[in-house]
Amino acid sequence: MSGTIKKVTDVAFKASKSIDWDGMAKLLVSDEARKEFSSLRRAFDEINSTLQTKFSQEPEPIDWEYYRKGIGSRLVDMYKEAYDSVEIPKYVDTVTPEYKPKFDALLVELKEAEEKSLKESERLEKEIAEVQELKKNLSTMTAEEYFAKHPELKKKFDDEIRNDYWGY
Repeated sequence: MSGTIKKVTDVAFKASKSIDWDGMAKLLVSDEARKEFSSLRRAFDEINSTLQTKFSQEPEPIDWEYYRKGIGSRLVDMYKEAYDSVEIPKYVDTVTPEYKPKFDALLVELKEAEEKSLKESERLEKEIAEVQELKKNLSTMTAEEYFAKHPELKKKFDDEIRNDYWGY
């Protein structure tokens, strides 16, 4: 078996150990998403198992002497020569260098989007806390207290009153 296939199976095995399946499963909300996720995990495990068992093992060496005794030396030598002359070409990865810069650019974009999302989430949580506090205090709050927290509204109302604008 070529060393490249063994490397691929080793990488696949290591990748399966680093995937946080339980963490991803906790993020799913709908039942349909959970079904799809479990079928994805099952397919991944099946493929990974196949890679680990079938393709990661080296083939057993051929016992040419055994065949020489049963078939004959001349025919076995001919097959051995043909077998030895077979060269398996090395896999040359031409795809990864092409897509690596695009992937790296997407990772950078992803990090920026994540930071932006976290900032927006933080801002929204603060706003929710303010609205909940306002909702709790609204029944006992005076107009002066409200305008102290929102001076732009006080200015707007004062301007409307000063300009004799009553909204109709």
